[in-house]
Amino acid sequence: MTAQQLLLTGADPNAPGGHQGYALGAASRYGHQEIVQLLLDNGADVDAQGGLYGVALNAASQGGHEEIVQLLLDNGADVNAKQSSFGSVLASASAAGRQNMVQLLLDNGADVNAKGGYDGFALGAASRYGHQKIVELLLDNGADVNAQGGEYGFALQAAAVKGHREILELLLNRGADINATGGYYGFALQAAAAEGHQETVKLLLERGADINAIGGHFGSAFQAALKSDSLETAWLLSDGGVAR
Repeated sequence: MTAQQLLLTGADPNAPGGHQGYALGAASRYGHQEIVQLLLDNGADVDAQGGLYGVALNAASQGGHEEIVQLLLDNGADVNAKQSSFGSVLASASAAGRQNMVQLLLDNGADVNAKGGYDGFALGAASRYGHQKIVELLLDNGADVNAQGGEYGFALQAAAVKGHREILELLLNRGADINATGGYYGFALQAAAAEGHQETVKLLLERGADINAIGGHFGSAFQAALKSDSLETAWLLSDGGVAR
């Protein structure tokens, strides 16, 4: 039976089940625009929470279906609906590197500084996954470069832990506090040192990172490098005069 036939025979458009949570989420994820419209016309809850993507809007966004995202928004979908893994649909799209989707969500009122999820904010998600264009887009739309939240504390730390030098430079040029403390590693320098990113460590030192700062899981940057077996990075830091 088709979706239309099922609905005509009394199927509940809001019945939960499956990896996508609801029929609307499944149709949104896989790009079935006509079925999405049919479900909405028959009373599907546009903001129903459940399934792998949390809400249909996020499912459509992750599937890259801009027309369905717009359709859901036009039918009242909450552009700032919470999404468990990344905190918001905007952060989820930012992590996935979907620049057009990020722009669409921002154009429809997404809160660029919405807090939640593993990365804390959309800016943290884009920074961790190395999506420089999206980092720029978020900053141009008012993202707080020094917002604190998530596993790494700040976007700068998220970029440092992955060794994304160009994003680090961009964030610093936009006013990121190089010695801000927060998150698992405490400081951006510790994050870079712990993961053995020598060129990133050099950049941070050149830009004024405090080599003797103590914080985070490892303490100092030197200790972070040692405890993570990043011996070459530890040597670099010892040459810089770190107190051991």
